[in-house]
Amino acid sequence: MSPRSLRPLAGIQVVSLATNLPGPLAVAGLRDLGAAVIKVEPPVGDALAVAAPSWYAELTQGVEVRRADLKSRSGLEELTRLLDTADVLVTAMRPSAFCRLGLGDLSDRYPRLCHVEIVGYDGADEEVAGHDLTYQARYGTIRPPHLPLVPVADTVGGERAISAALALLLARGQHDSGGHQRITLDAAAYDSAAALRHGLFGNGAPLGGALPSYNIYATADGHIALGALEPHFEARTREVLDCDGTSAAYTRAFAAHTTAHWEDLAARHDIPLTAVRDAHPATAQTTHAPTAPTT
Repeated sequence: MSPRSLRPLAGIQVVSLATNLPGPLAVAGLRDLGAAVIKVEPPVGDALAVAAPSWYAELTQGVEVRRADLKSRSGLEELTRLLDTADVLVTAMRPSAFCRLGLGDLSDRYPRLCHVEIVGYDGADEEVAGHDLTYQARYGTIRPPHLPLVPVADTVGGERAISAALALLLARGQHDSGGHQRITLDAAAYDSAAALRHGLFGNGAPLGGALPSYNIYATADGHIALGALEPHFEARTREVLDCDGTSAAYTRAFAAHTTAHWEDLAARHDIPLTAVRDAHPATAQTTHAPTAPTT
């Protein structure tokens, strides 16, 4: 049974004011777990719909999207009506912006509401502006002049927001009261960079090119990623390629045949190897999404 068919959050109402990426990722995850989601966007909509319309459509599928000007009386009244029956509120704005909504202390008016607040920074820096690029730059997960290929802080932050919502709902079931959890994207970026700080990844690190069995190699028509990290996988790879397992030996061997040849061989011999594919929108339809885990 998949998490989507299990639907443990059936009957839970989520209201989201979060635009851009971390918040929509979070509420899409809650939707997949069975929650009913109402997304309240500003009159101009969500910038993600313009920047990545296909992703926006994916994240809002099955989500009720409304437009409301929360700076107006009518817009704020609509929001308060939604919160009267909501179980979870997801926000992604600076604390001062949330305060300007004039909702006061949510726990006083909505004692059973679970508020997941996504912000950039915490503490004295809570009003500092930021985006995924600046969070990653702070902890060394980008290499100038190249921009990051994936929004690590936003993605990890979105997943943490899902966990926070689940934890708040669980606590509410035990104590019959809602609560508040703050998710900081800066912390998400910091924790995502742990592999760099501890020397596991990065130039010259064990998983940063030092191990020949865990690396990227050119083939006759592309590149493959070899992840033969465990001793039995590494030994099997050396045996199948009939080489001594050095970087130079792997380089010579993989260059001799096509990527398809190596993927076929890896499948037959149970070797963790796959083609390095292009996920550009022009070719995204050929990239397979992973199957959902079963329980």
